[in-house]
Amino acid sequence: MARRTLHDRYYKQAKAEGYVARSAYKLLEINQKKRLIRKGDRVLDLGCAPGAWVQVALEIVGPGGSVVGLDLQRVRHGFGENAVTIEGDAEQIEASRLTGAGVAEPRLFDCVLSDMAPSTGGGAGGSGDHFLSVRLCEAVLGLTPGVLKPGGNVAMKVFEGEAYKGLLDRTAGMFEKVKGFKPSASRDASREIYIVAHGFRKS
Repeated sequence: MARRTLHDRYYKQAKAEGYVARSAYKLLEINQKKRLIRKGDRVLDLGCAPGAWVQVALEIVGPGGSVVGLDLQRVRHGFGENAVTIEGDAEQIEASRLTGAGVAEPRLFDCVLSDMAPSTGGGAGGSGDHFLSVRLCEAVLGLTPGVLKPGGNVAMKVFEGEAYKGLLDRTAGMFEKVKGFKPSASRDASREIYIVAHGFRKS
């Protein structure tokens, strides 16, 4: 069972296509259907290790764009000059450290991504994991005014549960359009869903 779960078709496809993790296909589908990232964008990826979303974002933004990744652990994969990765905690980091990464002058981002999740045993996300994942999303929303351009977009992972609606409502208070979306590459047993938000309203 464990082998079938870990070595599914997305895992094999990622290995074949050069992505460092199967999660690449989640962002590919989110962007295909929700159009979060555009060519030339500056993208912030929170919880970026091992780097699959950085890889996908770089493909989308092209040579005129850039990606900054943040994670608690060091990202060992090399991405080229258009990507910078930082070791740090999204719940504690200063926004200026992110907007100043890889540029001579601080620059806001066009899109903020978060695939952050609490450490879970089976990947499904129980009640405790749900509340921890909501807290991580709250950290994303807390960072947003300091890092995201007006009109910018966000996608962040959360485990569904009783606090989901409140999180969705808070996000809707900051963006023009907000919707939940579960990509095909998410495991069937997982309660993960992505809150996809367009059009940041800077107060």
